[in-house]
Amino acid sequence: MATNLALDDKLIIQTQKIGHHRTKKEAVTAAMLEYIAHKKRQEIADLFGSVDFDKDYDYKKARRR
Repeated sequence: MATNLALDDKLIIQTQKIGHHRTKKEAVTAAMLEYIAHKKRQEIADLFGSVDFDKDYDYKKARRR
């Protein structure tokens, strides 16, 4: 899908240099994948303290099922 974006050339060049990307497309794709991974990690971190812990849960027993 072709998309026209007005991106900051300085940021693209810096991303290419730091990430050793040959093309702008590689740099943008890598940046987007990193952003998605970061947001997913953040969602998991936000769950900290909100999930109930069952101290009687036996994970070894659950593996045998």
